[in-house]
Amino acid sequence: MRLTLQALNDAPPDVALQMLAGVYEHSPWIAEKALAQRPFKSLAALKVSLAQAVREASAEQQLALIRAHPELAGKLAEQGQLTAESSHEQQTAGLKACSPEELAALQRLNAEYLAKFGWPFILAVRGPRGTGLTRQQIIATFARRLEGHADFERAECLRNIHRIAELRLNDKFGVEPLLGHQVWDCAELLAQHSDVDDALTVTYLTPAHIACQRQLAYWMRDCGFDEVEIDAVGNVVGIYHGTQEEAPRLLTGSHFDTVRNGGKYDGRLGIFVPMVCVRELHRQHKRLPFDIETIAFAEEEGQRYKATFLGSGAVIGRFDHSWLDQRDADGIAMRDAMATAGLDPKRIAWMERHPSRYLGFVEVHIEQGPVLNEIDLPLGVVTSINGSVRMLGEMVGTASHAGTTPMDRRRDAAAAVAGLILFVEKRASQEPNLVGTVGMLEVPAGSINVVPGRCKFSLDIRATTDEVRDAMVHDVLAEVRAITERRGLHCTLEETLRAPAAPSAPDWQQRWERAVESLGLPVHRMPSGAGHDAMKMHEVMPQAMLFLRGGNSGISHNPLETITSDDAQLCVEAFQALLDDLAEERS
Repeated sequence: MRLTLQALNDAPPDVALQMLAGVYEHSPWIAEKALAQRPFKSLAALKVSLAQAVREASAEQQLALIRAHPELAGKLAEQGQLTAESSHEQQTAGLKACSPEELAALQRLNAEYLAKFGWPFILAVRGPRGTGLTRQQIIATFARRLEGHADFERAECLRNIHRIAELRLNDKFGVEPLLGHQVWDCAELLAQHSDVDDALTVTYLTPAHIACQRQLAYWMRDCGFDEVEIDAVGNVVGIYHGTQEEAPRLLTGSHFDTVRNGGKYDGRLGIFVPMVCVRELHRQHKRLPFDIETIAFAEEEGQRYKATFLGSGAVIGRFDHSWLDQRDADGIAMRDAMATAGLDPKRIAWMERHPSRYLGFVEVHIEQGPVLNEIDLPLGVVTSINGSVRMLGEMVGTASHAGTTPMDRRRDAAAAVAGLILFVEKRASQEPNLVGTVGMLEVPAGSINVVPGRCKFSLDIRATTDEVRDAMVHDVLAEVRAITERRGLHCTLEETLRAPAAPSAPDWQQRWERAVESLGLPVHRMPSGAGHDAMKMHEVMPQAMLFLRGGNSGISHNPLETITSDDAQLCVEAFQALLDDLAEERS
C-alpha cells in the first residue's frame, strides 16, 4: 500500500517514524527531526525538511550518516547484507552483474577512496532520471571524485544521500515525475546533435544547429502549439493561442546553441519547460486568457560569431547588421551562413516585437552555480541579472635577466598583475553579490630565466546594481595607478563590454515567488551572475527568471552539467502555477 501525505501528517510520531524507515540508511534521527515540521504541504516540502535536518546536524552526525552506507559492490553486497533499499539500487545499476574487470576496478577505487577520505564513496546509482546509471558511468564518476578535496567530497556525498532518499520516498509514495522525465528526455535527445563527435557543441547555423531547429519545431507542433515557424535569424517560434484574440501575450523561452564542450541544459531547459506546459494544456483541451509565445533563441553564446544575444536581440529590434559581415574561423561570413540555411537577412526587421503586445518575458534556467545545491533547494527566484564590465589590459615593465637583476631593481609586469589579482579578489569579497575575476593571463615571449616585461590580462566585474559594479571599477582603476606608480610600470586598459544590470520586474518576481510557495517550497531569492536572454528582453519589457538547481555542485558550460527529473518536475509545476496565477488575474 502506497504512503500518502495525509496519512504521514496525521500519524502518531512513532507510526510516522516507521513510515519513513529506510529513507536514510540506518539514521532514523533525520526523519524524527523532520517530522517535527509537520504538517507537510507537499512531498517536496518533506524532502526539503529531511535535507535541512541533515544540514543542521553536527559534522560528527553527518559523517556517521555517510559511514552508514555500504561500499558499491563491496563485501556487504557479496554477503547479501545490504538493506532492501540499497540492494534494489545496486541491482538497478547492474552492480550485481559486474564483469571481473569492473568488479576489480570498483574494489580498487573503494580502497583508494576509503584510504584518502575515511568514509565510503556515496553515489545515487539510480541516477538523475531514477532508472540507473551504467557501470561505466559509475566507475568514471568514482575516479573523478577521488581527485576531489575532502570538504567538497563530504558535501557531495551528502547531496547524493539526499538524492537516494528522494528516490526512496518516490517509491514509498508511488510518485513518478512524468513531466520532469519529458524535460530530461528532450535534453538527452536534442544533445544527439553536435558539431563534434565527442562533446556537445552546437554553434550558430552549423548542420547540428539546423538539426536542432527542425527537432524543436517538430516537438512544438507535437506539443500542440498552433503556430510554429523558424524566423529570419533561425529562432524557432511557437504560439499557443488563448481565448482572447487581441489579449497581450506571455513571452518565454531561452537559447539552444551551446558553448564548445558544453552542457545539455544551459538555455535549453527554458525551452523544454514551457513546451511541456503547453503539451499539458493541449492534452487537457485548455486555453488561457492570453497567448503563450515560446521562442527557442538561435544564438546567445557568441561562439561561432562574436554576436552575443543575436536571437533575442533581433526579436527586440536590436540586431546589428554589421554582424552579417563577420567571418567565422573558416572564413565563412554570417550572411553566407544564413543564405545556406535558407534564411533571409532582409526579413530581420520584420521580427521586431512591439512591447505593447506582451505582458512580459519569463525564463527558467539552470542556475549555473553551486548555491541551490549547497542549500538543498531545487528552485530559486532571481532578483536581478548582474551588470558587468569587462576589460583587456596589458602591464608593461622591463624584461631583464632573472639571475643578474636584483629584486629591488626589477620592473616585473607579471608580479604587478599578481598584486592586482589579489586586490580584485579582496575588494569583491567586501560586498555581497559582487564578483571580480581575472580569467586570462599571458606573459608574451615568457622564459623561465627572464623577468617578465609584459603581462596581458582580463578583468570581469559584475554586481546586481550598476552602482556597486562601477564603484569597484573605480577602485580597481585606482589600484592599477597605484601599482604602476609604485613599481615604475605602464598599463593600458581597454573596456570591451559594459552591460547594465537587469533587475527583475517586482510583480513578475512575486509571481514566481507565489509559484514556488504553491509547491510547499521555501522561497530563496538570488541574483544571476551570468547573462541570459532575459537580460536582452529587459531592454523593452518586464522580465523575471526562475533558477533550477544543477547537480555536480552546479557546474555549467561543462559536460558534467546535470539536473534530476524530480527537480525538472517542480520547475514545470512552478511554471504551470505561474500560468494559473496569471490566468486568474486576467479572468
